[in-house]
Amino acid sequence: MLLLLVAQLLLLLLVPAGRCLAATGLSGDDGQQFVYNGFTGANLTLDGASTVMPNGLLMLTDYTRKVKGHAVHPFPLPFRTASNDTGTVRPFSTTFVFAISSQYDDVSSDGIAFFLAASREVFSTASPGQFLGLLNEGNIGNRSARIFAVELDTFKDYELRDINDNHVGVDVDSLVSIDSANAGYYDDGIGMFQNLSLISGNPMQVWVDYDGRATEITVTMAPLGVARPKRPLLRTTVDLSGVVQNTAYVGFSSATSFFYTRHFVLGWSFAFDAPAPALNISMLPALPSTPTYTTLQSIVLSMMIVLVLALVALVSILIYICVRRQRLKYSEVREDWEAPFGSNRFSYKDLFHATKGFSDKNLLGRGGFGSVYKGVLRKTDMEVAVKRMSHDSRQGVREFIAEVASIGRLRHRNITQLLGYCRRKGELLLVYDYMKNGSLDKYLHTRNGPTLCWSQRYTIIKGVASSLLYLHEDWEQVVIHRDVKASNVLLDGKMNGRLGDFGLARIYDHETAAETTHVAGTMGYLAPELSRAGTPTPFSDVYAFGVFLLEVTCGRRPIFIDEQNNRVLLVEWVLQHHHNGSILDTVDPRLGGEFNADEVTIVLKLGLLCTYPSPNARPIMRKVMQYLDHSQPPPDLSPTYISYIMMTQMQNEGFDSHDMACSQPAMSVATLSGESSATILREGR
Repeated sequence: MLLLLVAQLLLLLLVPAGRCLAATGLSGDDGQQFVYNGFTGANLTLDGASTVMPNGLLMLTDYTRKVKGHAVHPFPLPFRTASNDTGTVRPFSTTFVFAISSQYDDVSSDGIAFFLAASREVFSTASPGQFLGLLNEGNIGNRSARIFAVELDTFKDYELRDINDNHVGVDVDSLVSIDSANAGYYDDGIGMFQNLSLISGNPMQVWVDYDGRATEITVTMAPLGVARPKRPLLRTTVDLSGVVQNTAYVGFSSATSFFYTRHFVLGWSFAFDAPAPALNISMLPALPSTPTYTTLQSIVLSMMIVLVLALVALVSILIYICVRRQRLKYSEVREDWEAPFGSNRFSYKDLFHATKGFSDKNLLGRGGFGSVYKGVLRKTDMEVAVKRMSHDSRQGVREFIAEVASIGRLRHRNITQLLGYCRRKGELLLVYDYMKNGSLDKYLHTRNGPTLCWSQRYTIIKGVASSLLYLHEDWEQVVIHRDVKASNVLLDGKMNGRLGDFGLARIYDHETAAETTHVAGTMGYLAPELSRAGTPTPFSDVYAFGVFLLEVTCGRRPIFIDEQNNRVLLVEWVLQHHHNGSILDTVDPRLGGEFNADEVTIVLKLGLLCTYPSPNARPIMRKVMQYLDHSQPPPDLSPTYISYIMMTQMQNEGFDSHDMACSQPAMSVATLSGESSATILREGR
């Protein structure tokens, strides 16, 4: 017996630290079945953030942002026998116990998945967040991925068509589930469905069974300690012959994106051609307690008190002064309203070093809002863009809070992702994903600078339209951006447009309306009704988007200087050409005539339609997307279209505004007096 213990200890010492652990305590690990009642000494291949804790608990991800973790059986399993290498996949069964722990009640960041994969190579390019460390945006739906997964997902992703933020799904080569259900189980005693919260922190058991002949997957779950329910949660047809060839790897994957979450596996068993061996609940490792934000504050406060006392007792007045100066250099401001966003906060010191002290060499741009710097975070080696503003800038504390509260919770491929923020005395800082190609306006208005072909411009236009549709209709609340313009559209490495800068955004419920507020935005993009009512609506965003359409197509600013040195409104200029039958003459000459005339005509007419003076006559963004996707006939701009300058001029001459908007024929902008046009330009109407 003593010799056996010594041999086991020597075996553990020979294992490479941290990744591939020697097999002990297994039951029949011969390629046919295995069981882990805890993972101390388990023969698993780990990567990413995954690790086995001292008590045998397998932790796939910790509280770090944007990480992924995998735990994989070290060798591929024989899913087809030698005599059946081209036939059906062998029946298999697995059961495991998992738990998801969050620092905040009812707030989580994505989930955990059990998977079968033809190769482990696909994980090297997998993305964290909503992709669960299994796939990435480029290979979703690609049959060559050869992945089958049962996901336990705690985040509702609209692009992946998740049913809610607490569901179980069956996936094949995609994270758009072929079947899914709300997490829970059917109680055998009362026969009713009982909900389970995946992020409760409580351990739960899952059973997954595959019938090779019927090509059917069943998924069952229950709280740990409750016998397996007779009625499964999911039963769906899945033919795994396209995923699994002769062998495949099995294991677990998990990932985080924004909120602090940990994913655990307590035990696991697997078997071919028979039910998976039962887990010994009494042998499963215990879960660690979850530190709350208040607990962490108390620990930090206690450590600071001890440190201060030690400094007072042991450090001279000279060293104390030096330490004090160093603290002031990186001091920050914290207020009560920031408590819900504490997990998204960066330290000023990290941002200072990331931007090399906000060096001019790292400066990306400067404007009325402040300056934007490129940075590289030392801990993660991730490129970020840091917007640095002062309290007395045009974007003050109120706008800063609005941006943190809004964009921090938005998830869309055409919206810049806000990673976090920081505050210090007199300064506000926002941290975004770095957009390699900068803002769109430099490609439109920089002399002798880079330009974009028409197909790139059309793709950017559709991307921005898709983001506004998401903000106005598809998100849980209505978001009015209030500052849609080319300089607030950033381009990623693939030249896709992403709408950013939500500092002026307003949020309200779908059943209510935005409160009256002061006029905000950029001259030339402001809808005319804002100067009267001051209340932003989705239609005021549509107006700004219409100006944006004309700006991207014509390569001119909303208010530009013509050849005669006159200030001209872009909307009026395009409208005049439309009336003269020369609308294609407004296209950016830098395109050299290389463009799709039908698409250009649609965009220009849509730009005029979106900038109609009457808000209710403008299309909603869903209708705009239908035009841009060619699922609707091209917009028909009525010949009775009256621009705002025309309407103002006619009102001054005694016409009724309602009659003008509905029945008067269109007038040429050339008929307007220079005085009235200049007045309107000056007043920003």
